Amino acid sequence: MKLSAILPVARVLRRELAMTVLLLLGVSVVVFAVLYLAPGDPLNVLLEGQSPRSQLALGAREALGVPQTWYGRYGTWLLRVLQGNFGNSIRTGLPVLPELARVGVNTLVLTLGSLLLTLLIAVPIAVHAAVNGDTAGNTAATVAAYIVSAVPVFWFGYIVVYVFIHEFGMFPLLSGTAAKQPHAWLYFLVPIFVLGTASGTLAELIRHLREELSRVLAEDYIRTARAKGAPVWRHAFKEGFLIPVTEIMSAKIPFLLGGAVIVEQVFNWPGMGRMAWQAAQDRDFPVIMGIALVAAAFVRTGNLLQRVVFTVVNPRASRE
Repeated sequence: MKLSAILPVARVLRRELAMTVLLLLGVSVVVFAVLYLAPGDPLNVLLEGQSPRSQLALGAREALGVPQTWYGRYGTWLLRVLQGNFGNSIRTGLPVLPELARVGVNTLVLTLGSLLLTLLIAVPIAVHAAVNGDTAGNTAATVAAYIVSAVPVFWFGYIVVYVFIHEFGMFPLLSGTAAKQPHAWLYFLVPIFVLGTASGTLAELIRHLREELSRVLAEDYIRTARAKGAPVWRHAFKEGFLIPVTEIMSAKIPFLLGGAVIVEQVFNWPGMGRMAWQAAQDRDFPVIMGIALVAAAFVRTGNLLQRVVFTVVNPRASRE
């Protein structure tokens, strides 16, 4: 690769990584402030509901080395994080970082799998509609995609659970024995299908990609290439396909993560969503802070990928 092509990407990466550090710091401050100001006390899990001002609570804080001021607690937590230590769960006593790595892989599989499924469904519909116009087949496929995207994730998930358990009797995930059944692979695919189709991303990707691709195919340079017999898709791929897809998918990552929390609850998927739900109920501050940072880093990675792709297509954008 030429140096002229590497420098714009390196410039963007340097700037975006610096912004990422500031973003993660800001997220940690906001989440910590919300948790600190929220009613209740995380040590209640250990103290069995004792008053946070009781002698037992004060003694527990002193024994655990918990600072009394909010900035002292945040500073202690931040210093540990910079050393690679996210603390221990208040409920289980286990280190937070290994637990996040374990369940984070499951959430990553669920989220990326749903993104891939959305692309496999939306791209053919959008491309065919942009090239051939409003045919009966395109209209029917688009309307069907919009209807499915409008269905709430939790409702669609429970419908799928009902159909597979009560109608086919081959998806007993609620009993915890799905891995022992002949159709255990459905336990892996069905949650991905639900999140990939009912999260709203499908309809938005079809609409956005169709509009952008139709606009690019109507440009003068595409008409000139078509008149000369040159491959049209070679000229339209970057601006009409690559940039719109990466743009909309990076923008929908936060919504997919939010939908993943619901899907993981419905399907008992062992991911960060279920861990966050349990941690919120237990007021497990170290776990909540760790999940917030990981989720913010995941979202920021999608934005960073979109910026890199845009810079590769248009190197001058790195100077903006």
